[in-house]
Amino acid sequence: MRRPAGIRRKIWVVFVLQLAAISFATVVGVYGAATILEDLLIKQALKDEAQHYFRRLQERPAAELPNTYNLRGYLIADEAQRPGLPEELRPLGAGYHHVRGGGRNELVYVSQAEQGWLFLVFSQEQVHKLAFLFGFVPLTVVLLIIYLTTWLTYRASRKALSPVVALASVVRDWDPKQPDLAALDLDNLPGDVDHDVEVLSRALHSFATRIDEFVERERNFTRDASHELRSPLTVIKLAADVLDDEEQLTAFARRSVRRIRAATRDMEALIEAFLILARESDTGLPEEDFLIGELVADEMEQVRPLLENKPVHLVLQRDGDFCLHASPRVLSVVVGNLLRNACHYTEHGRVVVTIGKDFVRVEDTGVGMSDDELAHVFQPFYRAERSQRGGHGVGLTIVKRLSDRFAWPLQIQSVLGQGTVATVQFPAAISPGDGDSPCDPVQG
Repeated sequence: MRRPAGIRRKIWVVFVLQLAAISFATVVGVYGAATILEDLLIKQALKDEAQHYFRRLQERPAAELPNTYNLRGYLIADEAQRPGLPEELRPLGAGYHHVRGGGRNELVYVSQAEQGWLFLVFSQEQVHKLAFLFGFVPLTVVLLIIYLTTWLTYRASRKALSPVVALASVVRDWDPKQPDLAALDLDNLPGDVDHDVEVLSRALHSFATRIDEFVERERNFTRDASHELRSPLTVIKLAADVLDDEEQLTAFARRSVRRIRAATRDMEALIEAFLILARESDTGLPEEDFLIGELVADEMEQVRPLLENKPVHLVLQRDGDFCLHASPRVLSVVVGNLLRNACHYTEHGRVVVTIGKDFVRVEDTGVGMSDDELAHVFQPFYRAERSQRGGHGVGLTIVKRLSDRFAWPLQIQSVLGQGTVATVQFPAAISPGDGDSPCDPVQG
C-alpha cells in the first residue's frame, strides 16, 4: 500500500490550496464588484437621470437633453418620431438594453412619460477602463503580494522543518549495531534549531545510547553464555562417557548414564539454537558452501541413540542432493530439532529423512497431531495434553523462527495416529554438477 506523502509535501499542498482559494476568492470578489457597479449603480444612475430630466422638462420645456462624454440623450414626443432616432435605437422598448457592435459597448435606458420617450445612451468603455484600473490592477498587486508572502512563509516553514527532516534521515540510515550518535549533535543539523528540535534531538540521542547499550549487552550475553553454558555441559558429557565405559555398572545405572548423555545432547542443541536466536540477525555466523547430504547424515548419527530399545528404523533416502551457502550451525539446529522431535514421538515404525533437489523432509510414523494441535504447533512450550514424552515444547518453535529468518519455508503436515511430515524448502539451493555449484570438485 502506498504511504501518504511526507510532511514537506503536505505543507506544500496546503500552501498551494491556500493560494488557489485566496486567488479564486479575490477574482470572484473583484468580478462581483464590477458586476454590481454595472448592474446596480449605473442602471440606478440612468433611472435617476431620466426622472430628473422629466422634472426639468416640466419646469422648463426648452430644457436641453443630456449630452456629456459618456452620456447622451434622445427625446421623441410620440411613435411617429421614432424613425428620426439612430438606427440601433429605433426597435428598443422601455427598459435596459445593451448595444454592442462596431467597436461600441453601450447601455441604453428607455423610459416613457407624458412628455414622450426618453432614450439615454451610456458608453461603458470608460467604466470598463476604470474598473480595470481600480479593480484588476490592484487585484494583480494584491495577488502578487499574497504569492510572495506565501512563498516566503513556505520557505520559512521548510527551513523550520529541515532539522526534523534531518533527524529523521539520520535515524532512517542508522546501523542499529553502530548508531552514529555524533550525527544527532545540534551543530550538525541544518536550519534554525529551536527548543522543540533540541528536545527531539536529546530524546533520540538518549534512545540511541540505550540501543547501543542493549547491543553491547547482547554481545556480552551471547559471548559469555556460549562459553559458560557449554563448559559444564562438556564436563557432563565427558563424565557420562567415562561412566559408560565402566564395566561394573548395573543395567539401571547404565540406562541412567545413557539418559544423561541424551539429555546433554538435547541441551547442547537447545543452547546452540537459543544463542543463534539471541542475535539480532544472522550477522556474525560463519557461512560456507556445503552439501546438505553430509550434514543430514551427521545429524542422523547424533539422534540415533534416541531410538535405542525402540522398534524404529532411521532411514536416509537420497532422491537428490544440493549445495547451500549458509551457516552449517543454523542448518544443524533446524535438522537436528526436526529429527529429535520425530524420534521422541515415534514408538514404532520408521523415521525417514528424504533429501530432494531443494528440500529436506523428515517423515515419521509417530503419534501425529490433530488439526487443533497442528494449529498451535509453533507456539512456544505448547505440548499436547496427551503427550507424556520428553521434550521442552520449543523444538518446532525454534525451527520456525530460524526458517523465517533465513527464508527457508517450513511446512508441517500431520495426521493423528499416523505420523507427521516436516518439509524445509531451500530456494537458494544449487545442484552439484551443474558447473556453477561451489561444491563441485576443482578439476586439475
